[in-house]
Amino acid sequence: MATTGTLGAEERRTRLTAILERDGSIRLDDAATELDVSSMTVRRDLADLEQLGLVRRVRGGAIPTLRPRTFTERSATGVREKGAIVEKLRSLIPTDGAIAIDASSTAGGISRLLGESTLTVATNSYPNFILAGANREVTAILVGGQAESRTDSFIGPIACQAASSVLYRRFFLSAAAIDPTVGSSEVTLEEAQVKQAFARASDETILVAASSKLGQRAMAVGFALADIDLLVTELDPADPALDAYRDAVELL
Repeated sequence: MATTGTLGAEERRTRLTAILERDGSIRLDDAATELDVSSMTVRRDLADLEQLGLVRRVRGGAIPTLRPRTFTERSATGVREKGAIVEKLRSLIPTDGAIAIDASSTAGGISRLLGESTLTVATNSYPNFILAGANREVTAILVGGQAESRTDSFIGPIACQAASSVLYRRFFLSAAAIDPTVGSSEVTLEEAQVKQAFARASDETILVAASSKLGQRAMAVGFALADIDLLVTELDPADPALDAYRDAVELL
């Protein structure tokens, strides 16, 4: 591994931000190799980015700052991981009845799996509503309520009431963070409340999330792992990174 490089500090930080958007996280050693600099140099750059509020450093690298982000922002992050997760979900889409999808861009990827499905799809996300409604045979339902511009979603008491008004075969959701002890958590309490309303009306709750969210905690409690029927990441279920979750929830 190189100990010096030709990139200036500003260009390195720009490249690191691009890696974060591409992969959903920054792995210290991988970033050092890609930028042709030392791991210590990357550590210093990540410290600078953390001071700017752009990343949060974790063991072995960094992840995006846990804050409300628009659908467009989230869609641009971890594209490869999300693609792998969505492919795993293909066999989990019911052939009839209703499903619910939260405001996450990962769960929203289910829309491209619906094909000629006649499912009813409910969501509190306007972008996910549009994606689901593009399938002519799908009945798309947008859960209204208070508009949350920071996440392109709908929240509040009206959203929670509407989310509880349909009985779903499965609820597909993501989370801001997943911890083996506390379970999933969200960046705002209101987002967590709408997800809980969807789950109460669902036969099964399926949590989909990139592995970069594992071992993290956000502000608002979402779901205990015991309340999740299936945890889907881009990793092989036998991956050691999932060991802390293996006895608490079924993995895919």
